[in-house]
Amino acid sequence: MTMPTDFVVVLPGILGSTLRHDDHVVWAPSAGSAVRAINTFGRSLKRLRLPDDIGDEPPEDGVQPVGLMPDLHVLPGLWTPVKGYDRLLKRLRSLGYQEATADPDAPPGNLLPVAYDWRLSNRYNGRRLAGIVEPALERWRAQGGPYADAKITFVCHSMGGLVARWYIEHCGGHEITTRLITLGTPYRGSAKALEQLVNGARKGLGPLGVDLTDLVRSMPSMYHLLPEYACIEHAGDLAKTVETTLPELDTKRVVDGALFHRQLADAEAARPDSLDSTHAIVGIRQPTATTARLSGGRIELVDGYRGQDLFGDATVPLVAACRGDVWMDSPLLRRIPDRHGNLQRNRAALDEIEGILTARPIVIRAPGTVDLSVDMPDLILAGEDLAVGVATVDGSRQAVRITVTDEIGRMVDSRTPKPAPGGTVTTITDLPPGAHTVEVGGIAPGSPVSPVTGMVLVWG
Repeated sequence: MTMPTDFVVVLPGILGSTLRHDDHVVWAPSAGSAVRAINTFGRSLKRLRLPDDIGDEPPEDGVQPVGLMPDLHVLPGLWTPVKGYDRLLKRLRSLGYQEATADPDAPPGNLLPVAYDWRLSNRYNGRRLAGIVEPALERWRAQGGPYADAKITFVCHSMGGLVARWYIEHCGGHEITTRLITLGTPYRGSAKALEQLVNGARKGLGPLGVDLTDLVRSMPSMYHLLPEYACIEHAGDLAKTVETTLPELDTKRVVDGALFHRQLADAEAARPDSLDSTHAIVGIRQPTATTARLSGGRIELVDGYRGQDLFGDATVPLVAACRGDVWMDSPLLRRIPDRHGNLQRNRAALDEIEGILTARPIVIRAPGTVDLSVDMPDLILAGEDLAVGVATVDGSRQAVRITVTDEIGRMVDSRTPKPAPGGTVTTITDLPPGAHTVEVGGIAPGSPVSPVTGMVLVWG
């Protein structure tokens, strides 16, 4: 296969980079070890908590990002379970991209996965990108000929898109960037981050022995995930985070989170070419918290927005999954009916990325597909039942199979609920502790049902 001449940089989302403290791994789940990884992370909480005045600088605490997560990763109370990036990287390699290495004797490569310390400010990680991607691009260009004028395409999942946007718009990256492809990036934040910051770790998780609340509230990146749009019920209307008082949170950090989004929006508005080079792949059809109300000093999430259920990818609502200057019905958006933690592995999403990179006609999905809406929790305690709600978006009755697998791919449960008007709720009992993948799809080969995949952590 002829190697492409452009240069691709892959950025994962929050939790998507492994972390090491000196010679000790503090965050690196591998197949079958999600529970063990959480406990390992918990033992390192004191050293991982950031200073109150960290701002947009690194803490110099010895923690370093190492690589991208290949497997399922989850921390209770911090974002959402996410599958790894192995399938995305495999697809890019299949197109002829070869990974760039630091070995001066190795041939130049044009695929660069970039890990980053997801605790830190997205501004800092955006600045840090310059010292990583620009030397690698120069080495690729040094081959001359068709490579001399190569530019960067960013392929980013979730918060990685915010890091790339900051680099492109505020660190001169637009001069060497040709495309920005995002998957489930919270362009305008996420109500889920608001709940996690205000409420802290889920009440009743005492058996965890790990309380992430102090760590989460110390992370600048979490404040950059706060919703920028008006989302909090207040005086009969909706208010922004900076227009009301949020319990437990430092007001200055909340204001800085809103400022981060405003600085990005202003910079993109001042550079019209930024919209032409942005390809936003968004998750749809999944029940997604979009607004919130304050009650008793805690946040209660609400799926609707001004009486309408706009859905999203179960983590990032559709209202926040695109830039403020892009309408939700814009043809610029590529819509995928799947959950946040699986978008970077979804076949239709990977086909879309391939189509953008190769500019050849790619069959994204067969015509006449039926989209599913899947409602399920991210976390349950051992002994609790797992309720999986499944409905077709068009209201049709379709036979589906719900398959539950453990972290190493062994099937734990499989069932085919009887189709019913308005959808069905299936209760799965006695799941063993650990992280599990729940896939809902058609029964027979060639089924029109477009599969949806979610993840759940069973803590015991």
